[in-house]
Amino acid sequence: MNKEKDIKRKWMQLPRNVVVGHGVINEVADVCDDLKLSGPATIVTGKTTNKIAGEIVHDLLEQCGRDTDIMISKSATMEQVEAVIEQAVQNRSNYLLGVGGGKSIDVAKLAATKLGIPYLSIPTAASHDGIVSSRASISNGEKTTSVQANSPMAVVADTEIIARAPYRLLAAGCGDIISNYTAVLDWELAHRLRNVSFSEYAAALSRMTAKILIDSAESIKPDLESSARIVVKALVSSGVAMSTAGSSRPASGSEHMFSHALDMVSPVCAHHGEQCAVGTIMMMYLHGGDWRNIREVLKTLRVPVSAEELGIEDKYILEALLVAHTIRPQRYTILGSGLTPSAAEKVAKITKVIK
Repeated sequence: MNKEKDIKRKWMQLPRNVVVGHGVINEVADVCDDLKLSGPATIVTGKTTNKIAGEIVHDLLEQCGRDTDIMISKSATMEQVEAVIEQAVQNRSNYLLGVGGGKSIDVAKLAATKLGIPYLSIPTAASHDGIVSSRASISNGEKTTSVQANSPMAVVADTEIIARAPYRLLAAGCGDIISNYTAVLDWELAHRLRNVSFSEYAAALSRMTAKILIDSAESIKPDLESSARIVVKALVSSGVAMSTAGSSRPASGSEHMFSHALDMVSPVCAHHGEQCAVGTIMMMYLHGGDWRNIREVLKTLRVPVSAEELGIEDKYILEALLVAHTIRPQRYTILGSGLTPSAAEKVAKITKVIK
């Protein structure tokens, strides 16, 4: 046997350019030039984020002679993805720009993937690692699913804009990053018990990203660009870990399954990163790890640590715990084949998620 042919092959998609800093939104045309992107483009943004950054990006590109159209996306649904695809085809767009929060970027991400064209990620908030990852969270009307997509060709993260966003969004981003701890523990468990492919490098990068953020918790404050910079860089590193692994495993495990289950069962939901943070506390307990330290760090960062702080009734926390293992049944985690009602109540009460 030819040993060279027996070597496993892996494709890794990483952003070519990552531009982070004060006022870097003004460099978006230069980024497009550097990437050799030309011709018409479509900006995918939200109603509020269009005023914050979408119009700025539009004007900057138009001033450079680039024919640019704006599409206001109302929600992260397949219907919106198809609408963007239709408009981009009509405009003969050669690339897309996702400008805004996670929803606008996810819609642009999946639309660009389906069209086979590149896209740029221009976040107005650092609320979760979707700004750089190759996964898109899309709703089908009943539940939100994580869909494989392409990574952005570039990320342009203006810390001046991101620092002006509500601090709750930045805190949610911190929660999403800290959840890497339990995601990696789940991945290691699946590797041992199910022989799931495992990347030591991706796991180490994911853990290191979470550790750096935890070590910086005291210095992350509202309205500080330095705080926005720390969180954005952490989110980018988390995205790189997923790209290196060729999977969302380094940053998505049982805590994310809990969050998605909560989206399904609860009539009222909090931010994704907030729900993942609460899930991380409980999943760390199940792993036998230091859940108390995770909880204290989250409190320092002003991230919700209980159902009450999430604004969600206790009963929905328990219901989500009972069905979380069914969200991605092919993904083995500490939840195994599911918790019993008494076990779910025990973990939620011991970790003080419910009273």
